Amino acid sequence: MDVVSIRSSNRPRASCITVFAHLFGLLAIILLLIWLLNYRGGIDYDSDNGFLVFNVHPLMMFLGFIFLAGEAMMAYHTVPGERKTQKSVHMILHLIAIILGIVGLCAVFKFHDMGNIADVYSLHSWIGIGTFCLFCLQWLFGFFTFFASNSMDSTRRMIAPWHISGGRALLYMAICTALTGLIEKYQFLGLRAYQGESYLVNFLGLSILLFGIFVDLSVGLAHYV
Repeated sequence: MDVVSIRSSNRPRASCITVFAHLFGLLAIILLLIWLLNYRGGIDYDSDNGFLVFNVHPLMMFLGFIFLAGEAMMAYHTVPGERKTQKSVHMILHLIAIILGIVGLCAVFKFHDMGNIADVYSLHSWIGIGTFCLFCLQWLFGFFTFFASNSMDSTRRMIAPWHISGGRALLYMAICTALTGLIEKYQFLGLRAYQGESYLVNFLGLSILLFGIFVDLSVGLAHYV
């Protein structure tokens, strides 16, 4: 069986795995909204309450750098269609992710200014800033290499594995950022074991992690990396 046949046989399996990715992605969104709206008071970038401003941060960062980034990866590798259309959807979803990320970063810096809190001092913030910068570079590199230029096919084939592997690594970096952020917030709030909010935060973290795992599995099977 040649490589093309293997990829063809793996694509239906990858499409099935995307169902689980979507389920855990939607579950994470639901749990995140329940947490922010029911337990943390709401979401309002223009509020005088710094904590409501802060709540914009986890929502935007998850929707952008985890959920939409994962959907963009699956849209390109597991959804049948014309290559140009796949590239366009892939690029646009990642661009929206960057825009949401900018809003999320502005929200957390605004919260820090309102509360006279130091910026970029924790492991969570270090990983997060690094992920954001690399994500933007990855998008620019991919845009000019695969979409906006007339690069030779041989050059694209040589660069593609690095681009794909880099995207998968960035997804896990974003998930790592989210999980360290949840732990940091958990400790900051002084949550106790066995209370409802504690369980909610834990299940939210698990949902985010499982979303990333199933996205990575679907992309790996579809491309046979």
